[in-house]
Amino acid sequence: MSLTVSLAVVAGLVLAGVVAQGAWAARKASPRRAEPEGLPPMGPRVEPSLADGEPVAAEASVDSEPAPLPLPEARMLAQRRSPRLDALIDAIAPIALEAPITGELALMHLPPTRRAGTKPFQIEGLNVDTGEWELPAAGQRYGEFQSGVQLANRHGALNQIEYSEFVQKVQGFVEGVGAMADFPDMLDVVARARELDAFANAHDAHLTVHLRANNVAWSVGYIQQCLLRHGFVPGAVPGRLVMPASEEGAPPVLILGFDPQAALADDPNQAAVRDLTLSLDVPQTEAGAEPFAAWQQAARALATDMDATLVDDQGQSITLHAFAAIGQELQQLYRALEERDLAAGSPAARRLFS
Repeated sequence: MSLTVSLAVVAGLVLAGVVAQGAWAARKASPRRAEPEGLPPMGPRVEPSLADGEPVAAEASVDSEPAPLPLPEARMLAQRRSPRLDALIDAIAPIALEAPITGELALMHLPPTRRAGTKPFQIEGLNVDTGEWELPAAGQRYGEFQSGVQLANRHGALNQIEYSEFVQKVQGFVEGVGAMADFPDMLDVVARARELDAFANAHDAHLTVHLRANNVAWSVGYIQQCLLRHGFVPGAVPGRLVMPASEEGAPPVLILGFDPQAALADDPNQAAVRDLTLSLDVPQTEAGAEPFAAWQQAARALATDMDATLVDDQGQSITLHAFAAIGQELQQLYRALEERDLAAGSPAARRLFS
């Protein structure tokens, strides 16, 4: 073999090595993708239906790289009933009638919105036939009504402007049905609202832990694949997956979020994600369901499965000792909520901490 041919062979081998090394480096730099085999069964996709309010199933396709699925969270669960008024967290105004009226007349005069500022309010009727308080419905008769506005939520305490708006809207209903309302004193209501808001601020808890990729970033499809294996389903907004509650219509137990821009990327294979946030909204789930244990176990299992480190908001690693300390503080919080008749997961607590 001539020297020229030998040099050409050596140059070709070197070039092949450089190309192979570049491909390997590019492979390492690209986000980790979902595995084509062993994908968990996803079942039928559920979409909202405007025809009768029930979910409609459509065929789901399973590709090697699952695309983001904008499923409304908890759509697979039945719709909850509208929240009932509760004197613990609502300022309630009785509405007296001279004689029972039809549900049709009540519906005709209901305010177009049930919100005063940032506070929801409701108008309930006492059904003549069942003796139950309920939202007005056609075909029913009501002997009296009551309306209530929520005293506080995560937007703050009910203020004088919001209370005045509530009174104005309810007064229009009262005049329309020929009734009389007895509204609580504004100063007393606002004072109650501030006291309740102070309690809520001191006893609110939203636990978060971050999963930070140790080496290779994750693709959106890889994140979905891992989360599906651990009981999560796609949420209502891009970049969000939830662990549904066992109770029908209840808020999700856990929420996992990541960069929504990555979730909306044209190519989910190339959208690199290095940080996930796993959160638990404590007042929304009853203590008996052990949501803290679910949060801790999911965080540790996902960290192992996805080669990630668990860190807090300051980037400090979270140890088993830290989890134990959080658990002890949580038990004190649960007791304080129960003593106020606002046990975590109760309808009143879910409304107050929303």
